[in-house]
Amino acid sequence: MSDFNFEDHSHRRYNPFTGDWLQVSPHRGKRPWQGQEESTAEDQKLSYDESCYLCPTNTRVNGEQNPNYKGSFVFQNDFGALTADIPEGEMSEGEFFKAKSEKGICKVICFSPRHDLTIPELDVDAITKVVELWKKEYEELGEKDFINYVQIFENKGSVMGCSNPHPHGQIWAQESIPVEPSKKQHKFAEYYGKYGKSMVVDYIQEELKKGERILFENEYFVGMVPFWAVWPFEAMIAPKSHIASLAEMNASQREALADAYRQLTIMYDNVFKVSFPYSAGIHQAPTDGKEHPEWDLHMVFYPPLLRSATVKKFMVGYEMLANPQRDITAESAVKILKSQPKEHYKLS
Repeated sequence: MSDFNFEDHSHRRYNPFTGDWLQVSPHRGKRPWQGQEESTAEDQKLSYDESCYLCPTNTRVNGEQNPNYKGSFVFQNDFGALTADIPEGEMSEGEFFKAKSEKGICKVICFSPRHDLTIPELDVDAITKVVELWKKEYEELGEKDFINYVQIFENKGSVMGCSNPHPHGQIWAQESIPVEPSKKQHKFAEYYGKYGKSMVVDYIQEELKKGERILFENEYFVGMVPFWAVWPFEAMIAPKSHIASLAEMNASQREALADAYRQLTIMYDNVFKVSFPYSAGIHQAPTDGKEHPEWDLHMVFYPPLLRSATVKKFMVGYEMLANPQRDITAESAVKILKSQPKEHYKLS
C-alpha cells in the first residue's frame, strides 16, 4: 500500500481560530479541478440606474433622498435586522428556554456611486476610501455603550442573498459578540494566555515560512488560503504584525488593506471570467471597553463557486449534520488562484 498523501487521501484539518474540524476528500475532485473557464452572459449594468435605491440622488423606500455622493456613502439600513430603540427583555426558564433582547444598529455602505462597478473594478484610491469609512464607523459605533461588537461584511452576488447589484456592504453593530467572533475570542485569548502573543500574526508568519498557501503580500498584509479552508476558494487577508482593529490602522495600512482586497477579488473574477460571488467580512477586536491584545484584524472570504461559474458548493447533508467537507485541498486552490492574470479579465 502506498504511503499517506494529503493531496490524495481523505483526512481532517483543524481550525485553531475556532476549534472546528474540516473533512477533506481530495480523491473526489481530481478531474474537475483543472481551473476550467466558463464564461456566462452577465447583465449589462448601467453606471447609473434610476430605479436603484443606492444610486446617488435617488429616493430610498423610506422617502429619504441619497446625496449626490462621489465616493463611498453610508446610511442607516432602512430595514435593519437590529434596532436601538427596543425595550430590554429576558427569559430564562430552566435549562431549555433562554432568550434575551438584542439592541443594535445596522448600516449600509455604498462602495462607489457607479452602479456597474464592483470592488475588483475600482482603483486602490476608491477602495481605500471604503476602508477609511469602515474605520470611522467602527470607531463611532464602538463608542456607544450598548455596542460590544461591530461586524463589517459584504455579500456579493444574488446567490449570496445580495438584493441589490449596486456595489455595497453592511455593518451590523450589536450588544453581544456573535457566535463566530465569539469562538475566535475564546481561542485567541487562550493562545495569548499561553504564549503572550497573537495567534493570527504567529499563524501568518508560519504560513509565510512555508509559502505554499500564500497568494500575495504587500508591506503590511498577506493574502492566503487558510490551511483549514472550508469553501473551495476560501481566502483570508491578515496583517504581518499586530493590528487589533481598524481603529489602530494608519493611512499606509489602510491603503495596503485596500490593495489586498482588490488583488484577491481580481483573482476571483478571473478564475471563471465572471463576477465572482462571495460573502466576506472583517473579524476584529470587540468594542466592549476591554483591552484585546489577543486580537488581530483579519478579513475572510467565503465564495460558493465550485467547478465553474455555474456549479456551486452547498452545505448540505454531511456538512449540516456532521462537519464541513471539501473535495479540493487548500494547496490546490492556491495554485488555481495564483495562476490567474493580475489584470481584471474585462480589461484584457
